[in-house]
Amino acid sequence: MRAKKVWTLGVAAACCAGLATIAAAPASDAAPAPAPAAQRAAGFTGYQLVKLPNANVPNFQRRVVRCPSGKRAVGGGAEAQGNDAILVGSFPTDDGAGWIGLGRQNKYNDVGISVYVICADVS
Repeated sequence: MRAKKVWTLGVAAACCAGLATIAAAPASDAAPAPAPAAQRAAGFTGYQLVKLPNANVPNFQRRVVRCPSGKRAVGGGAEAQGNDAILVGSFPTDDGAGWIGLGRQNKYNDVGISVYVICADVS
């Protein structure tokens, strides 16, 4: 159990360090972010954050962002935006190559949803 806990913390540290680096970089919808040294040292190769920008969709409609060909999702997340917005789901795709986000608003028929996936080469 201890080894698993240490590994989980190592992955979380690698992911969080990369997100801080990417957050400081200029925004771009399709451009891959270079892998920071922390990810290469932690065993991540081909690290890339892919973002599906905010868009209004009907309540409970899934929005899906996919990793580039050959890469796998190692993490991700979603954000619900709007008055009274609620994030209903944020989870990987069944094939492990993308991320799904969905939400709702109580007083409206649509909701703004952004979805992010953290991708890497997996051997």
